[in-house]
Amino acid sequence: MKALVLENYNELVYKDVADPVPAKNEVLVKVKACGICGSDVHGMDGSTGRRKPPLIMGHEASGIITSLGSEVSGWNIGDRVTFDSTIYPLNDWFTLNGHYNLSENRRVLGVSPGNYKKNGAFAEYVTVPEHILYKLPDNVTFEQAAMVEPAAVALHAINQSGFQLGESAAVIGTGMIGLFLVQLLSLSNASPLFAIDIESSKLEMAKEFGAEIGLNPNKNDLLKEVLARTNKRGINHVFEAVGTESTVNNAIEIVRKGGKVVLVGNLSADIRFPLQSVVTREIKVLGSCAIRGEYEKVLQLINSGKIKVNDMISAVAPLSAGADWFRRLYNKEPGLKKVILVP
Repeated sequence: MKALVLENYNELVYKDVADPVPAKNEVLVKVKACGICGSDVHGMDGSTGRRKPPLIMGHEASGIITSLGSEVSGWNIGDRVTFDSTIYPLNDWFTLNGHYNLSENRRVLGVSPGNYKKNGAFAEYVTVPEHILYKLPDNVTFEQAAMVEPAAVALHAINQSGFQLGESAAVIGTGMIGLFLVQLLSLSNASPLFAIDIESSKLEMAKEFGAEIGLNPNKNDLLKEVLARTNKRGINHVFEAVGTESTVNNAIEIVRKGGKVVLVGNLSADIRFPLQSVVTREIKVLGSCAIRGEYEKVLQLINSGKIKVNDMISAVAPLSAGADWFRRLYNKEPGLKKVILVP
């Protein structure tokens, strides 16, 4: 089959590779669409340490089942599917206690951090275990289904937060996951709902998706603007979707006393942390990792039109042109959002 292979850091090659063979509990999926995730773009140059070449990346995907492992049941050849990005063991303590995203020995599609390698979906075919599959509703296209993973990451973060209807909220970083956070919080009647980013085009899109207020930390005094709109209290829930020292500190600065900061982004492995502010103001800081069963709900929301994904797709391009699109995303081409590759 053909695949887009990370041969070396910053070197993507479209080439022939061996066809994958499903294990007894796996299915073979003919890939119809696979989105380029920001983590793939950052992983391409080796900076994250989670994509050691050679590797086929890609985990935001959808397709058609073409072959079944010997022990697979409940699925049929021809089923239109998407799948979780996390491959988790079913007999793990965390899985059995409802936290499969934290399970020991979990793996992620298209990732090779050193202790494992699992080729992903920038290829004509990919194998995945049957227990991470989700059937596509009839009205959800393959391209739309390739957007389910980042939307599910956003929904998981909101579920982690304990957000209540009508509370104030802010999203720091309005990339793909941040924009889904804005959409979902808007559906939950967050008020006021702030979007915070340094790019005006992203703030404009966040407003289109329901953010009431857009703020640029390079141009606005965040704390002053927030206090003026929240009875001088600060924000109930702040979702940080970047993962740098400055953005985490922004989140802690604008949250109210006793409020919650949910950390979703993780661009930086380590940061300096304002411990005293967190302690003396009793701020709750939560991490949110990946997804924990939110796929089905997101598929329903896309199917009903309540989550809008088409406007977030900048291009649908052939997999053979993938290296060029990776380069354009890596160079932060203005206005470029989600790019979906089609084998």
